[in-house]
Amino acid sequence: MGGGAEATAAYDAALQRRQALMGDSGARALVKNWKVARIAAFACIGGVLYGYNQGMFSGILAMPSFGKHMGGYIDNPTQKGWLTAILELGAWLGAVLSGFVAEVFSRKYGVLIATAFFVLGVIVQVTSIAGGHEAILAGRFITGMGVGSLSMIVPLYNSECAPPEVRGALVALQQLAITFGIMISFWIDYGTNYIGGTTVETQSDAAWLVPICVQLGPAVILFVGMLWMPFSPRWLLHHGREEEARTVLANLRDLAPDHELIELEFLEIKAQSLFEKRSIAEQFPHLREQTAWNIFKLQFVAIAGLFKTKAMFKRVIVATVTMFFQQWTAINAVLYYAPQIFGQLGLSSTTVSLLATGVVGVVMFIATIPAVLWIDRVGRKPVLVVGAIGMAACHFIIAVILARNIDRFHEQPAAGWAAVCMVWLFVVHFGYSWGPCAWIIIAEVWPLSTRPYGVSLGASSNWMNNFIIGQITPDLLTKINYGTYVLFGIITTMGAGFIWFFVPETKRLSLEEMDLIFGSEGTAAADAERMEEINREIGLEAALHRGTGVHSTENVVVDNKAEV
Repeated sequence: MGGGAEATAAYDAALQRRQALMGDSGARALVKNWKVARIAAFACIGGVLYGYNQGMFSGILAMPSFGKHMGGYIDNPTQKGWLTAILELGAWLGAVLSGFVAEVFSRKYGVLIATAFFVLGVIVQVTSIAGGHEAILAGRFITGMGVGSLSMIVPLYNSECAPPEVRGALVALQQLAITFGIMISFWIDYGTNYIGGTTVETQSDAAWLVPICVQLGPAVILFVGMLWMPFSPRWLLHHGREEEARTVLANLRDLAPDHELIELEFLEIKAQSLFEKRSIAEQFPHLREQTAWNIFKLQFVAIAGLFKTKAMFKRVIVATVTMFFQQWTAINAVLYYAPQIFGQLGLSSTTVSLLATGVVGVVMFIATIPAVLWIDRVGRKPVLVVGAIGMAACHFIIAVILARNIDRFHEQPAAGWAAVCMVWLFVVHFGYSWGPCAWIIIAEVWPLSTRPYGVSLGASSNWMNNFIIGQITPDLLTKINYGTYVLFGIITTMGAGFIWFFVPETKRLSLEEMDLIFGSEGTAAADAERMEEINREIGLEAALHRGTGVHSTENVVVDNKAEV
């Protein structure tokens, strides 16, 4: 795209005008947009439910009454792995279908459907008091479908309801909600472990039923509350309900429907909707009609199309392999089997191992906060590489301690606690780095026209590798012992190398610059040309320049820069 100094002046003038209209950013913008912040925080109950299920079952597996109830089923490492990982298999299916559900039924009703599956799964698990391990397996699979869908639809809903100046903060709120759910799950397990006593003879089934049932409370609150939440303005407009979209947008911003800022944001949303429709019509003309069947087929056809060109395949590798390494750092091995890991490190008491597990949740929650605040200043690559090296070092140190003290931690309790501290430090390194940054990377490497499908592909890789980790970890801990940490340490080190040598720094890169890096010159330019045409067609460009004294045909929409 041309334009030289005039284009730069146009961009700067329009950006200044938009910033003047929007006002503050950061914490003050959240206060100014308090209604949207409240809605996003409420929707993030879905993230809390997701995180709660990530951590809750690890404590239940360590409870004597649960082992007694399962009749020795979890004594087999492979069966224990299935009991844990079946949730991730369901979540993978839920995440794959979430795009279809959110587009056909709306983001709002998508949250309701996902929550209904979640509640149904919990109820089935509770019936396991009479049905045994089959009911637990079925219930966790159904619950997984719910949390997998919520993990995709809630950030989408929040991003589409939020104004641009707080969008990143409110989407990042989902990650904090997940870590908060993990944290409280560990402490609820620790508290309920005392119900009836701590031995097989005295402990009540309530010790493990209560943590399962507790999640019904926030799930029901989320379901009932979402009935009163607004539809996504972007979804309404995309489906032809323009006046309703404008009304909802004005209500969310507490401004009049004819306010200048509402007009500007409405036109930007409309431009993005038209851009998506025309891109689909060009690439997949047989799927241009917005029928439910076409929407269902589109996500699979579009993902398959990412593998057909060399430049796009490079992005596929970055997204899927980054998520592979995120899971193979073994973060979920720790979250799913922390009590077993701590028991192996000498904390033989169930109570003490659950207490140490509770600390995992606290440090992970706290470590995630700096990433939300400073990731845009530091960059993605340095944070990911440093985090991977830190996690790998923790793995290797744990392996050495375990190899030298197997079966003799009772003689060397200090060595056991040193290894426990390394587990806590490992979680800190993950919390500020691969937890949030991997998701940022897989969103930023794609051009506008393929971003939804590329992110979906990366998320699919995340859930499938999550399932594999959950399945194999009990066997690894039993059969190769300290070799488990050597394996994870080597893979995590390879992850650092992959990021350093093969993944570009995406901080503040434009879409055109991303094209140059991946060798697909012209993709972003073609996208920008289409967007520029749409901007002129609907009057967005004139709205952006109104009152600036600058006249240019250059596309100046801020939201079309590379962003999460």
